[in-house]
Amino acid sequence: MTSDQKGSRTPYVETFDDGPGGWVANRHEPLPVWDGAATCYGPWYVDANHAPPGAGYLHMLMWIHTKAAYVTAVGGQNRFVLENKSRDLTNAKLTVRLRGELSLEGVKVHPFSTPEWAPKGDEADLLGAKLCLLIQTEGPGHTHPYPNIILTGQPLRVTRDWSEQTLTLTTDPAQWTQCGVRHDLTHRYGPGDIAAMLADVSIDLIFVLFPLKVVPVGPVEDLHRQWADRDYRVDPRYLPRGLVMFDTVRIDYPD
Repeated sequence: MTSDQKGSRTPYVETFDDGPGGWVANRHEPLPVWDGAATCYGPWYVDANHAPPGAGYLHMLMWIHTKAAYVTAVGGQNRFVLENKSRDLTNAKLTVRLRGELSLEGVKVHPFSTPEWAPKGDEADLLGAKLCLLIQTEGPGHTHPYPNIILTGQPLRVTRDWSEQTLTLTTDPAQWTQCGVRHDLTHRYGPGDIAAMLADVSIDLIFVLFPLKVVPVGPVEDLHRQWADRDYRVDPRYLPRGLVMFDTVRIDYPD
């Protein structure tokens, strides 16, 4: 175990009171922070790195690098790295305080501004897409350089009112979905051993919307072998729109 893996096991807490704290929006953009809340709003980039035969397409809402070698200036002062937090997240508890509005039609009024606004039940129908945590790490010790997994067994609820929700980063493979890889990136991505990945989350933590229904605008020769949003336009009517606000992200390490 490296010194970075060991690191400090005191809780990591980001309240966004002093800016993004190392968190980055969308593909690689500055994360807006309004009134002490990180604000992720669409339209989002369509990530096709894991297109079939991988697990599918996703949106990256916000993410943070966990290793100094990957940190860039976009996210500002990365407190996870600066405070030398342990990258061993085995059985850690990740707690977020969040609220938001998501739909397939986009935000029709400014969210939270009028009493007439109301979600459709607890969450809108997003054609199966859920807000989940993705972790990405690197070799050695993995069959592929950069394995990615998504905690699909514990999706986060996005509702109008603030709520606090806790995820357990268990090694139970039934809780996770292997992201896999599209046909032309097998040299880069692929499956990973979940226990080994959690023992050293050495690249990033990402909040994603997954899976997306990708529908092309017009005829496409090969939907998944071509690149969504690069080789062909994606019909926005089938993609989530809206925003998600994060007031706090906290990681508690097990004893």
